[in-house]
Amino acid sequence: MTTPDVEQTSIAIIGMAGRFPGAADVDAFWAGLAAGRESITRTPREDGTVSAHGVVPDADLFDAGFFGLSPREALMLDPQHRVFLECAWEALEHAGCDPAGYRGAIGVYGGGGDTDHLAQLQARRDLFPGVTDWQFRLACGADFLTSRVAYKLDLKGPAVTVQTACSTSLVAVHQAVQGLLAGECDLALAGGATIRVPHPTDSQGDDDVLAPDGRCRPFDADAAGTVSGDGAGIVVLKRLADAVADGDRIHAVIRGSAVTNDGAGKVGFTAPSVDGQAAAVRAAHLLAGVSPATTGYVEAHGTATPVGDPIEVRALAKAFGLGTRETGFCLLGSVKSNIGHTDTAAGVIGLIKVVLSLRHELLPGTAHFHRPNPEIDFDSGPFVVRREATPWPSGRAPRRAGVNSVGLGGTNAHVVVEEWDDPAADPPAGPQLLVLAARTGPALAEQASRLGERLATGGEPLADVAWTLQTGRRHFAHRAFAVCQDMDDAVDALREAAPHRLVTGRAAATAPGVAFLFPGQGGQHVGMARELYEREPVFRDAIDACAEQAAPELGLDLRDVLYPGADAVPTAKARLETMAVCQPALFAVQHGLAELWRARGVRPAVVLGHSLGAYAAAASAEVLTPADALRLVLARGRILDGLPAGSMLAVPMEAAAVLPMLADGLTIAAVNGPAQCVVTGPAAGVERLLARLLEQDVAARPLRIGAAAHSPLVEPALAGYTAIVRKVTPRPPAIPWISDTTGEPVTAEQACDPAFWAAHLRHTVRFSDSLRTLLTAGEHALLEVGPGRTLTGLARQHPEYRAGAPVAQSLPHAADGGGGAAALLHATGLLWQAGVPIEWPALHQGRRPRRVPLPTYPFQRRRFRLDGPDPADVPDPADVPEHGTELVEPRTRTEEVIAAAFRTALGMASLSVHDDFFDLGGDSLIATRLVAGLRAELGVELSVRAFFRAPTVAALASVLGEREGS
Repeated sequence: MTTPDVEQTSIAIIGMAGRFPGAADVDAFWAGLAAGRESITRTPREDGTVSAHGVVPDADLFDAGFFGLSPREALMLDPQHRVFLECAWEALEHAGCDPAGYRGAIGVYGGGGDTDHLAQLQARRDLFPGVTDWQFRLACGADFLTSRVAYKLDLKGPAVTVQTACSTSLVAVHQAVQGLLAGECDLALAGGATIRVPHPTDSQGDDDVLAPDGRCRPFDADAAGTVSGDGAGIVVLKRLADAVADGDRIHAVIRGSAVTNDGAGKVGFTAPSVDGQAAAVRAAHLLAGVSPATTGYVEAHGTATPVGDPIEVRALAKAFGLGTRETGFCLLGSVKSNIGHTDTAAGVIGLIKVVLSLRHELLPGTAHFHRPNPEIDFDSGPFVVRREATPWPSGRAPRRAGVNSVGLGGTNAHVVVEEWDDPAADPPAGPQLLVLAARTGPALAEQASRLGERLATGGEPLADVAWTLQTGRRHFAHRAFAVCQDMDDAVDALREAAPHRLVTGRAAATAPGVAFLFPGQGGQHVGMARELYEREPVFRDAIDACAEQAAPELGLDLRDVLYPGADAVPTAKARLETMAVCQPALFAVQHGLAELWRARGVRPAVVLGHSLGAYAAAASAEVLTPADALRLVLARGRILDGLPAGSMLAVPMEAAAVLPMLADGLTIAAVNGPAQCVVTGPAAGVERLLARLLEQDVAARPLRIGAAAHSPLVEPALAGYTAIVRKVTPRPPAIPWISDTTGEPVTAEQACDPAFWAAHLRHTVRFSDSLRTLLTAGEHALLEVGPGRTLTGLARQHPEYRAGAPVAQSLPHAADGGGGAAALLHATGLLWQAGVPIEWPALHQGRRPRRVPLPTYPFQRRRFRLDGPDPADVPDPADVPEHGTELVEPRTRTEEVIAAAFRTALGMASLSVHDDFFDLGGDSLIATRLVAGLRAELGVELSVRAFFRAPTVAALASVLGEREGS
């Protein structure tokens, strides 16, 4: 649709958000437009006229805690700043962008309207003891609208506040376009907001501008004025080439934009000018490189004032006439007929309307239009106005529209918008990991419900939904995930139709290290990790490398054993029962899993293997290369296959109680827990012990291991095995590796000593001791890297295991079935939920996912208005950030004084002595005032610097106590 040159100079619209009269979001806004609804609140006046206003619902609601603001600070903040801040977050989420993870610079361009919030603050000084006029101005000043967004959202690009009256937000869009093309930023938010709380009910002095009947009738013969309204809108912009490369959902493209001023060529400062407006439109066409004849719609400023509409249409016709003489081919409309004149937000709201019209292939009608204004010459010009909605389907030529905005005083803006054909990709099959995160538990539950409702309507590939959730959302502490096979499955999980499918939890404040646990023999089965071999290149490469290395010695291909055809399964099962084949097959799978986890960003902080698993652990710790580790495993399997017939028996008893029962050459091969051990030795002796234990009602269980490793039977082979070890080159561990022989971390000397490896083959596995070392060494997430859940089960039963510590298994047990893809995703979700960072692109190998619009964050709002009660008198636990600690009340007089000062300064009803002042929404200005008050009340020396170092009630009280003591 576009040439390379055009792609380099065009700007993609990849996200939108807004608050509108009668509509809380973009979807509700469009529903009203498509239905032809007017969203104006009218109040009759005594003189027979009507006071009318476009009221934004619940404009006084705000989620202060989400943005780290105290209730007192939120009440001070101008409502349009609050709404603009929330819209900025929603717009970024709609674009699938988390600013914390975005690598480029994000700019923000916008402006706000004139409100009387500062006067309201000054009239209610009683709510803000100690607050200065300067702090009031900081909370209300138009200069700080965009810089506050940049500060709260940590945006590093330009933060530019634009003030051009009614054209403010469209001029902001133009400025953002210029900033992107100049390379000043890589992503830009652009828009505006005019929000008044309470909303005006009388607009005296504006009788020459406002419609007496409270109806805005653009271009109509009965047009008598506009209707004032509130609103906010933001679009997210990116260079088109970058948006295409990044897989963004492109809603429309800005081909060109221009801004002019009328200058002195008009009858007065507030009068519009045909020439100035026409110049902006013509310049936008030229910059876009398009003919006006290709424009199918213009969203006009369209205020319905007796002077404004005729001049605007004449200006548009003049600009169009420079490119075409055709008539009656372009529809003209104005969203003000539905929602009123939203002042500084009007231009961007008109742009959002155009983008939605392109998406839905429908041009909403202009409400209240019955007869053309006789002052407008529609017959000889290009424009047509319709009251009813008009289909606007895609065709061979791209659909284009213009958005026009005129500012009181003379600043004009025009934007040329074009549709974008976003080709659909074939959705991949297979399970997907959906992740959700929120700041609070209730927000998380609401988020899941919203997403379930959206997905029930279909329309987006599940893989794209997963990708957007994984990479386009902030990963807050409260987390939930579900592994879903298809869209219906996802809807069931999110709507709780499938109980326990949505796993909820909370991430640790500090990401835990991950302990890789590599199991020994016993869980092997034909087909283990088959799906991973088919779908994951990293895993497949590791298996292929092991199979090719082992083939000459084994005389077979390990892949034929692991992943045989249906007719070869019996043969594969028989081969997998031999030690010579089973051991390298298990090593290959474990090594492949470790490599796959590393590709997903999960790198071990410590490794631990059980028996055979020690070799994969050694490879992960970089003690052995994978090739050397496999060489030793092949030798080990060959040795064990050559031993006299032996077997192993799991016995649920203490090792000390089992020892007196051992005879016939039996020995304890492994101590897996305080009451879990494994006995090994000649097969006949093991059978006799099993019979004896069963007679005593001991639930002993034979293991699927056909050799007596870790027993005297291996001693004749130790010298030969030691010689083989000398042919490889072990190195000191690069990652801590806990020995399953000693129960302690392996030293550099041990790792490089051939005798250490020989002892490992012969001596008892002391896995219980190894677990004790691991579980007492710090907080770790435990990840079983192999088939089944044997080791993580042993860890959970260990006395040192901390209840609730994260535990995950990479592959299902043979009895659970499945090829491994869903189990690996479930384990990924568990680790992510615990706080472990994930490399999300690695989950989508072989396909470039795309970002798609999804429900945005469910703000947990509460009401903030100056004509309401003091928020400090309304307890609200949601305002206190959750730190994972219990609410601790003050315990001393000093703590009581400090806590009271905190509550007064922040406007909070309650807090814990361990809550951080700055996490609660405090800042340096509030801190300075608080410190001064504490000096006076407690009679102590206290610096602001000391307060920054001890920002909790308890810490500050401790500092003051030490000073008093000295």
